[in-house]
Amino acid sequence: RPYGGYEYPQQGFVPPDMMQQQPYTGHIYQPTQGYTPASAQSFYGSNFEDEPPLLEELGINFDHIWQKTLTVLHPLKVADGNIMNETDLAGPMVFCLAFGATLLLAGKIQFGYVYGISAIGCLGMFCLLNLMSMTGVSFGCVASVLGYCLLPMILLSSFAIVFSLQGVMGIILTAGIIGWCSFSASKIFISALAMEGQQLLVAYPCALLYGVFALISVF
Repeated sequence: RPYGGYEYPQQGFVPPDMMQQQPYTGHIYQPTQGYTPASAQSFYGSNFEDEPPLLEELGINFDHIWQKTLTVLHPLKVADGNIMNETDLAGPMVFCLAFGATLLLAGKIQFGYVYGISAIGCLGMFCLLNLMSMTGVSFGCVASVLGYCLLPMILLSSFAIVFSLQGVMGIILTAGIIGWCSFSASKIFISALAMEGQQLLVAYPCALLYGVFALISVF
């Protein structure tokens, strides 16, 4: 209606294009799938049964641990260089804990000294063997071999729980254990690194390292 000379548009006005409605066909828009994700079975392998065990993926092989332990316990046994060249720290960690536990039973809380001397000794042997060998060696391999050869020292610390090692028999037993550890470690090193004819040169620094552990066990 005109009001004050101005005519308002009708309230019911609808544009013509809105009057045309599209017929509903009953289908909804579905986007095209450009990427087809692979199945979990094809991504992780053809068969889950073919995957290695969890302990083997973590680097823990009980068969190799047992063979390395037997190699240390039998000094005259020929060491397998392929097995000994592996970076296996499960056995050395257990032997270090066992050595500290036997010292604790003897009234000596020396866990800090055991791990500290082990780290310094492994670092020194790592530098020395890389200078002596042509192929070179990893730090994990050095720590693994020195840790496994600590097993006879556990026998010495276990003997110190019951008997005193500050006598003549104790000195003889301690010297024998040091020679056992150093001989086993040098035998494994020369087998894994192909250092023929250099066993005495490798055994000397090993004897110094295990001599420190022996002093902790005796005193």
